[in-house]
Amino acid sequence: MKRTYSLCKVLFILTVTLLTSLDKTSAATALNPSTKTIFKPLLADPFEPRVAVMPWLGKSALQLDIGSSTDLYQNDNKTFAAGVDFGTYSLLRRKNNFKFPVDTVDYLFGINASWKKQINCKRLPFDEFSARARISHISAHFEDGHYDEDAGGWIQEAGAPHIPLTYSREFVNLVLALSSPGHRFYTGYQYLYHSLPDGINAHSFQAGAELSTPYNTYLAADFKLLPVWQPSLKKTRGHRGTWNLQAGIRLNGIGLEKVRVACNYYNGISRHGMYFYKPESYTTAGIIIDF
Repeated sequence: MKRTYSLCKVLFILTVTLLTSLDKTSAATALNPSTKTIFKPLLADPFEPRVAVMPWLGKSALQLDIGSSTDLYQNDNKTFAAGVDFGTYSLLRRKNNFKFPVDTVDYLFGINASWKKQINCKRLPFDEFSARARISHISAHFEDGHYDEDAGGWIQEAGAPHIPLTYSREFVNLVLALSSPGHRFYTGYQYLYHSLPDGINAHSFQAGAELSTPYNTYLAADFKLLPVWQPSLKKTRGHRGTWNLQAGIRLNGIGLEKVRVACNYYNGISRHGMYFYKPESYTTAGIIIDF
């Protein structure tokens, strides 16, 4: 709890310092938050703040994401920005009578800075370099969908840490990207400087690609190397590849420029904090709204 409070203080101080240090000529820009961020959100990264409804195919579960990244400040040339991130990532169980009890939910907030630069080199198939750095906090919680009313207690799973469990992480994340019209390739690194439970490897890695295809369709892939939890050791040892493959279509043709219909295949360590120890494999299909 003290760590979370300290992080909130740091984020608040950094945000206030940023805003108060801007010169007067940039004041109007700073006071006009924009969800059209300089660094475009990664399409297939399941940890991007977004609005999405993605039912699992063949399983009684549904992902509901609510969040957004906002640039609080953009310089006049639109080459540097600083902003905030807020997001929730929920896993709901589908029941009869249109009921969706929440099994688990993750909460994320933090600040970010992004930068981009044009590339003027005919030898390279890219025309832009961009980067984004984030300082973030994420916490996870079991909800009513993980509670067995008949047994009067939390649902305990074999090999899982005992519930109730406190889960929170504070981390720094950096993503570098090269892009050309309709295409982007990126790589990233994340350093975890505090976690509950402890014993988590501080380092994880990321890479991905986004390719535009005909008729407003696209393909995207996000790959992460994430620490693997060893129950017998009560700490992580080694890394496992975690894929999220996405194919979708942008609904530009009917005037819904910010709406995508997409299908995902996910395989690897669960994206939900309460299942940080658990490998998962599933397919989802639904709607994503880009702000």
